[in-house]
Amino acid sequence: MKVTIGSYPKWRWFDNFLFEKFKITKEQKMSIHIDDYDTWSMDHTLAPIILPMLKQLMVTKQGAPQVDLEDVPAELRPNAEEHSLYMTEGVTDEKFFERWDWIMGEMIWAFEQKADDDWESKYYKYEDIIADENSELFAERLGIKLVWEDPAGRAAHQKRMTNGFKLFGKYYENLWD
Repeated sequence: MKVTIGSYPKWRWFDNFLFEKFKITKEQKMSIHIDDYDTWSMDHTLAPIILPMLKQLMVTKQGAPQVDLEDVPAELRPNAEEHSLYMTEGVTDEKFFERWDWIMGEMIWAFEQKADDDWESKYYKYEDIIADENSELFAERLGIKLVWEDPAGRAAHQKRMTNGFKLFGKYYENLWD
């Protein structure tokens, strides 16, 4: 895959001014080439592209959207009075921006794990066995067997990754600077 994206002006307000005043605009230049093999494991292909963008956004973001309270830990949720003030008057509580930081952090963590092709190795090992040429499993034909040492840890790790990807999809339209 080859992705080339031209620089987008940092001064969007100036572009907006030019467009409004003189009907002038500058289009973002983009060139994308996708090979057949790029979609074989598209989740792995996209992770190294999405991850640095999320990390940059985490540093350069200039605001935060409202997040659903069930998406964050209890310690980041506002009390009933704070929540009521936000819903009726738009007054943010002291943890409003922390909630978005937490959501962003979970998305970044999930994509870091996906970009690491070997994250599962923390949870298994290979044991030497007597080679079985009749086995359907290639590893057993070679004389090794995969043994999950911490299946519960692996399941919890995967669950957190899945939640990070769910949050990415849910808040996709809030990934702005």
